[in-house]
Amino acid sequence: MADETIGIVGAGIVGLATGRQIALSRPGTRVVVFDKEQEVSLHQTGHNSGVVHAGIYYTPGSLKADLTVRGVSLLREYCQDRELPYREIGKLVVAVREDELARMNSLYERARNNHVPDLRKISKEEIRELEPNVAGVAALHSPRTAITDYPAIARSFAKDVIDSGGEVRLGFPVMSITNAPGGIEVASRQERVRVDRLILCAGLQSDAVAKLAQDRQEPKIVPFRGEYMLLKPEKSDLVRGLIYPVPDPRYPFLGVHFTPRVDGSVEVGPNAVLALAREGYTRTRISPKDLLGLACYPGAWKMAARHWRTGIREYRGSFSTASFMKDARLYVPEVSVNDVVRGGAGVRAQALDRDGTLVDDFRIHQVGRVTAVRNAPSPAATASMAVAEHIVSAVFEDRSAI
Repeated sequence: MADETIGIVGAGIVGLATGRQIALSRPGTRVVVFDKEQEVSLHQTGHNSGVVHAGIYYTPGSLKADLTVRGVSLLREYCQDRELPYREIGKLVVAVREDELARMNSLYERARNNHVPDLRKISKEEIRELEPNVAGVAALHSPRTAITDYPAIARSFAKDVIDSGGEVRLGFPVMSITNAPGGIEVASRQERVRVDRLILCAGLQSDAVAKLAQDRQEPKIVPFRGEYMLLKPEKSDLVRGLIYPVPDPRYPFLGVHFTPRVDGSVEVGPNAVLALAREGYTRTRISPKDLLGLACYPGAWKMAARHWRTGIREYRGSFSTASFMKDARLYVPEVSVNDVVRGGAGVRAQALDRDGTLVDDFRIHQVGRVTAVRNAPSPAATASMAVAEHIVSAVFEDRSAI
């Protein structure tokens, strides 16, 4: 008999990493992971860009910054041990205009405070040496930034949970979460499972599942769809590594960039448009329930008032390849609309507070025996193993860390 049974809702990379961490660090504890889908990692993890972020962008001292630096080390070691793809192809964060240099320099100082390894400023000439087809006046070069296969890592985490005596219960949509004597009862339409404690890692559904556990309403999840173009195979050698813009600090997304994948393809994107459903991977997927939930939330209107101009620009790129590629061509002038085809899309679970503020850092709530991960944005996949350590430590050792 297990000393304790811990339930986890969500078989994405964070939920599975947390289950694995519990199994490793607390012998005798049984883990049960619940997910409504028939496969693991179908949503944010399965639509991830595959980038292992080095920690350049995050506010020093934030959970994002601390857990990313730790997470990279853990992930690299795990991939090497399991013979999973992990390629350090490097990243350039490129300033294409002189007025971007101040922001680039601020980003450099932030990255240094986050102990990003081997980061350096490079000149226009050095950009051309590394990336002959990339234009820019200066850049930051992060040679240790890598790419990997996050769905493969998630499947490996799931195997670790099962091999440790745990269970991954797929096809189990959680319909209710109720207190039971000495524990929690998790129910689908067909069955009920009692656990001693419950951890919620529900991604796009994190606020809805947290509501079942009587957690507070804020933050609410706003789904943003990121659409990609793919370079045609004969054009994939236009870039060697990752090419990113200098981000605009007024907006939480990083802008259109070039992303080589472990399968040899190269993505261009993403944009960031409001999805019309939590799992709205296409323009035609609409959920009246999700839209009504947003319309009734004051924060959604306040966000729209602040960012409507940016939203219009992003939607323009969604419907026009020429508009989408306009920004991309600032960085790789040789690429044209004839060099790309429409690729896939992902949906990001962006947490939003009632005052219209887009939540930037990881956010975790405690409700009795339930721990709810309410915001786990990028770089959650990169930091997943360190996030798991943090959650497990907070739940079992120091709840004040949440």
